[in-house]
Amino acid sequence: MCPDQILNTADRHALLLQLETRFHQHPERHSHVSWNVVLERLNNHPEKLWSLGRMEDTGGEPDVVDLGLATEQILFVDCSAESPAGRRSLCYDQAALMSRRQSKPASSAVEVARMMGIDLLSESQYRQLQTWGEFDLRTSSWVLTPAAIRRLGGALFCDCRYATVFVYHNGAESYFASRGFRGVLRI
Repeated sequence: MCPDQILNTADRHALLLQLETRFHQHPERHSHVSWNVVLERLNNHPEKLWSLGRMEDTGGEPDVVDLGLATEQILFVDCSAESPAGRRSLCYDQAALMSRRQSKPASSAVEVARMMGIDLLSESQYRQLQTWGEFDLRTSSWVLTPAAIRRLGGALFCDCRYATVFVYHNGAESYFASRGFRGVLRI
């Protein structure tokens, strides 16, 4: 962990207060987890706070979610109404970015997620997120793309229209101002 990836005391306190407030505002997302358990886990893994801070700073509004996994991990997912504003206009991955000859975006979703210490949501995780509210009604989000599709040059993204989650494909090198990505942080 780099020294610049450690939050100072004031930033740590502010972030924990924001996360706790959001946690209590949305109990339907994590009915089997208490804030004390989350706080204990965060205190045992302080390096994860930097990633949560980046999720917050880029507009993700991370919250604890129960994705129905048989695991003891605590999962934070971007729960902002629209794809996080600070993570849009990105192609899918570095190979796609390198393949563009002109009009390259600043980076790729996979690379930004890696730098933040998080993973892109899978399609099934994205569908589960949609059971807790209305997300991506005006935007869309890249999701983890199966290797077979990616080898053929494609990548997957999702949104919600007409009360239905849609999964689409694009060339992985494409990018749009209304498409970002949602991440998951495992603790």
